[in-house]
Amino acid sequence: MKPWPYPRWIAHRGAGLLAPENTLAAFRLGAAYGYRMFECDARLSADGKVFLLHDDTLARTTSGHGMAGDLTWTDLAALDAGGWHSPAYSGEPLPALADLARWCLAAGHSLNIEIKPGPGMQAQTGEAVAREAARLWAGQPVAPLLSSFSAEALASARQTAAQLPRALLLDALAQDWLATAKALECVAVVFHWPLCNAKVVRQVKDAGMRCLGYTVNETGPAQGLIALGIDGLITDRVDLFSPD
Repeated sequence: MKPWPYPRWIAHRGAGLLAPENTLAAFRLGAAYGYRMFECDARLSADGKVFLLHDDTLARTTSGHGMAGDLTWTDLAALDAGGWHSPAYSGEPLPALADLARWCLAAGHSLNIEIKPGPGMQAQTGEAVAREAARLWAGQPVAPLLSSFSAEALASARQTAAQLPRALLLDALAQDWLATAKALECVAVVFHWPLCNAKVVRQVKDAGMRCLGYTVNETGPAQGLIALGIDGLITDRVDLFSPD
C-alpha cells in the first residue's frame, strides 16, 4: 500500500458549522483550530466555472434563488454566501476552486474536493473539476483527493486526469461497492461513518485502499473508528477535535 500523504483529521466544508460552509472564511477558521486538511464541494456554473457550493440550489447558503448551475460565474460571484450564517460573515462571497487552491498551496494545506454534479451533469462536472484541479496543483508534491458519490463523475475524472487520486463516497453499502471502487482505481473509500465496522475496514485495506469516514462529530464514534484503524475522519467539530 502506498504511503498516505494526508492528515487523519479533515475539516468538513472548512469549519462549516462555526462559519459559512465552503467559504474562505470557513477554511481560515478551520486552519486557526490547527487543521491542515479540508473538504469542499465543487460544482459548475452555467459558463463552466468550477466553484464551491454544496447544494444544487442557492437558497440555503446564499442570497440567491433557483438552481446554482443556471447562473454564470459573474452572477454567482456577486451573491452573499455568508449572511445566512451570521451577521459577522455578511458579504462573504462564493469562492472559485482556484481561490481555495491558492490559499491551500500558500499555507501547505491538503484538500479533499468532492465533485458535486448538478442534475444530468455527472460526466461534465467530473471532467471539469479534474481538469481544473490538475492545472491548479500541477507540480505540487501532494495532489488533492477527488471524491464523489457519482461513479460516473469519478470515471470522467479518471479519464481526464488519471494521476489525481480518487475516492468513492458511500452513504449505503450496495452489493458491488467494493468492485466499483476497484474499477475506478480509487485510493480510498469514504463511508458514512456508521457503515464502518471491522469487516468493512478490512475489506478496504485488503484491496489496497484507505478507509475514511464522514461526518464524525462525537468523541465516542471517533474513538471507535480510530481503534478500527481508519485513515481519515471528516468532521464539522473543529472546536471539539484537535487534529493530529
